[in-house]
Amino acid sequence: MPSRSQYALMSARDKNVVLFISFTSAVVFFDFLIYLYMADIISAAFFPANTNPQVAKLQGLGLFAVGYLARPIGGILFGRYGDIKGRKPILLLSLIVTAASLLAMACLPTYAQWGWIAPALFIFLRLIQGMAYGLYVPLAWVFVAEHVPRQYLSVACSYVTASFLVGVLFSNAFFMWLSTFMTTDQLTDYGWRLPFLIAAVLSFLPLLMWRLVGETPFFLALDKSKIGTSASEPFTILFKHCKHSIFVGMVLTLVISSITSVVILLLPDLIEINFVLDSDLFGFSHSLAIIFMIFGCIFYGMVSNHENFGKILVVGSVLLIAQMLAFFYHLQAGGDYILIMYALLGFCAGIVGMVPAILVQLFPTNVRLTGMAFCYNITYGIVGVLVPFGLGYATTLISFSPALYITFIGFIGIIMGLYFYNLPEYKKIDHVI
Repeated sequence: MPSRSQYALMSARDKNVVLFISFTSAVVFFDFLIYLYMADIISAAFFPANTNPQVAKLQGLGLFAVGYLARPIGGILFGRYGDIKGRKPILLLSLIVTAASLLAMACLPTYAQWGWIAPALFIFLRLIQGMAYGLYVPLAWVFVAEHVPRQYLSVACSYVTASFLVGVLFSNAFFMWLSTFMTTDQLTDYGWRLPFLIAAVLSFLPLLMWRLVGETPFFLALDKSKIGTSASEPFTILFKHCKHSIFVGMVLTLVISSITSVVILLLPDLIEINFVLDSDLFGFSHSLAIIFMIFGCIFYGMVSNHENFGKILVVGSVLLIAQMLAFFYHLQAGGDYILIMYALLGFCAGIVGMVPAILVQLFPTNVRLTGMAFCYNITYGIVGVLVPFGLGYATTLISFSPALYITFIGFIGIIMGLYFYNLPEYKKIDHVI
């Protein structure tokens, strides 16, 4: 196994890998979020104009859910090949498939042109894109973690996590510009193609830097006898030897997915159900929260490592619970300091930046991507489909529902932090089964 000692320095090649994956992650997350911003426009372009409003809403929600449901399929079916053939070939596959599916979406005919064939093709391409995204996310963390020395593992993974949030920030700015640049009629007629086209071009750009990226040292040094020759081999090893790691990985993913989904994606709509705030100020506050969450991710990545992970997770979870409750009490009091409170909430939510480094270390090198893809995508698929509907309904009954849910997730974080704090010894990242 290559020497990646506690005191090894990060090489220029390692830095290039981190930059490459961070840029790619921001682009890929922007790609996946397009439909979230364009749901009504796309539904109008791909479904009959005289559709019942309730049916149209279900169609829109269905297209949104398709992307999440496809993620486990892609991650589980293709992630295992990354443990057999290598990380780099699968990374290339996920980038090409993402870019090609987006380009195909941009060129699709509308319902007015091809009838029901048009939405069927869009759903198919959305499935393909979701599968590629489900493969890419765990692979990005694994790829970076297996390149950098161990003392940089946490901060390197936090940069990747923060870059996903950069994708959200870019999405906010881009679609704000698009809504002012084009009218609703123009967007429905032809403008909806522009985001997919731009996303496809951005997705192809990383391929220009492909020569700067090499296979991970851990995979190259892996004893070939430890690599299965059949597609089912990683699953056999995983479920035979790593049941405990799977459970822990799914619980940690529940923490990541819940905090990210609620604080970044759902909270603006949930707040509007029960609270009245200035729309411009609130929109700016949300963007500011994303910026501070980016800083929070990097901060928690810098202060945490394999030795103090449990302690930092407990402290960070307590701070998140306190700030989430304070945020909603502040809203109930009028929300006069929304900028400060939302920024603090974003920073506290940056605790998610430290978790991927532990997820990576849960699994041995020869089944790492399979284990990561399974835990991350199964859990995220469930959260991504159920939480928006369940929390949306609960918020109509109890205005503090988002705060109560994040408090529950925070307590899970505290429990997991205590668990890791009391572990006598943690596995090395280069261990194999």
